[in-house]
Amino acid sequence: MLRAAGVGVGDEVVVPAFGNVEVAEAVATAGALPVFADIDPVTYCLDTSAVEAAVTPRTVALVVVHRFGRPADIARLHELGRRHGLLVLEQGESEVPYDEVAQRRERASYLDAKLRGVLTPDGGHGHTYQQYVVRVPGNGRPDRDAFARALRVRGVECRVPVKAPVHRLPEFRRCVSLPETERAADETLALPVDASLTKRDMHRIVSACNALGGLLQPAF
Repeated sequence: MLRAAGVGVGDEVVVPAFGNVEVAEAVATAGALPVFADIDPVTYCLDTSAVEAAVTPRTVALVVVHRFGRPADIARLHELGRRHGLLVLEQGESEVPYDEVAQRRERASYLDAKLRGVLTPDGGHGHTYQQYVVRVPGNGRPDRDAFARALRVRGVECRVPVKAPVHRLPEFRRCVSLPETERAADETLALPVDASLTKRDMHRIVSACNALGGLLQPAF
């Protein structure tokens, strides 16, 4: 799509650093330079103000990536694109089957109400919970990783959704300030929310998290 739009050498494309490296690789493959902008800490998608600050006379496009089943603020990003004459491309993650969305939302609602000691996601409009992502405050220690290991010992599958921001990878290393991106990469953890989970499974997740999460104090 970038090549078809004429994006190439000498052009800049604004992309998120929180997520998979493929977006930045696609920009580089087209011959353009990926420019990283920070994310909104609630949606984990590109922050409109951060995108605006990253725009230069060489910027020709931005790639908006929807995260974890939560859509980006696409209306504001398209409006920004119109003001600056930028191409706005969207990339979604794998879709949750339509008949599973209601069940995932039901399980997410249960977790929202029961979990303690972790920061639960702000569902927002249209969230399909492709992943249910909480935050484990770090207080300067790698609490998220220790928390994940302890959950697995208790039989709860969990995963770190973004292990390293793209701007910290060797091939795309940039000296740029992306505080929300780096904080999210350090604190986020995806808990099970699949439609196949039973009430017993959900109770085990809550019991395991609360036994650990109650020991953590939120980072301020």
